[in-house]
Amino acid sequence: MNGVLFVTDPLAGLHADIDATIGLMSATQDLGLDVWYCEPEELAVVSGRLQARAHRIRLRPRRPAGDDHRWIVDAVWWDEVDVATVGVAGFDLVHLRIDPPVDARYLHTTYLLDLAGTRVVNRPDGIRAIHEKLVALRFPELCPSTYVGASVARLRDFVASVGTAVVKPVDGFAGIDVWLVSDDHTAVALLESATRGGRRAVIAQEYLPAVAHGNKRLFLVDGELVGAVLRRPAVDDFRIGPPVASAPIDDADRAIVASLGPVLRHHGLAIAGVDVIGGRLIEVNVTCPGGMHKTDALLGTHLSETIVRRLIEPALLPEGVSS
Repeated sequence: MNGVLFVTDPLAGLHADIDATIGLMSATQDLGLDVWYCEPEELAVVSGRLQARAHRIRLRPRRPAGDDHRWIVDAVWWDEVDVATVGVAGFDLVHLRIDPPVDARYLHTTYLLDLAGTRVVNRPDGIRAIHEKLVALRFPELCPSTYVGASVARLRDFVASVGTAVVKPVDGFAGIDVWLVSDDHTAVALLESATRGGRRAVIAQEYLPAVAHGNKRLFLVDGELVGAVLRRPAVDDFRIGPPVASAPIDDADRAIVASLGPVLRHHGLAIAGVDVIGGRLIEVNVTCPGGMHKTDALLGTHLSETIVRRLIEPALLPEGVSS
């Protein structure tokens, strides 16, 4: 069984015009490898071996929308070629591409993939070991001032000390329940809502005005920088929007990558999206890192292809395709 297996959410629910998983699938297909997928519920362990009811698919043609971060795709963007129950160990590579949160469904999938018998990206035990919102705190010298906890009183003190803070749930994702809290009469009410009355831990980080100039997403493969893109908040929303321009790499970015790289490699976190504002490390996305497909559409880059080439051993590529 040659090819690459994507363990992902239902295909019908993915946004093929922007989703990074689709970009990785497309790059895999373009390199001559078969693309297979299954949902977590289609995994099973039989006699100690991991199996999947897998679907081999063929992606339909696509093209960049032009001056945008989207791709033009058919409403039905794939065709199912085959379906079979197969041993996961027979695949050249397995991508774990379930959207967060890292809930029971996600964790149970990682435990099954521990038995894959082939390389899994990102490595399941690495995802369990590294919390993408908290790993940055291993490097406090690289981060903005940060407080993690559930106490409304202590969070209020922190906000007073920094003036304005971005507050987000420890288990949050996709910009949901992210709050901008200022040192004023609204702070306590907002912090009570953010922590659900002191029952939910949150991360509070000093607000960095440099965000007006953009949030850099650094793309790392096996701990090495392969690209970067700039994203900015919308006019009417302080949260970060889609990519808008290429991002220059500076010494602060290189220092962040140099510090993170060994940790990511040690834990088998082959694909990572690192968020940086004003030279300060904000977050390290490892559960289902995205942004590559959007960046390729906007800038004409080939990040998805670069990542796939780096992950696939040269000997596994079809004849005539170089790594």
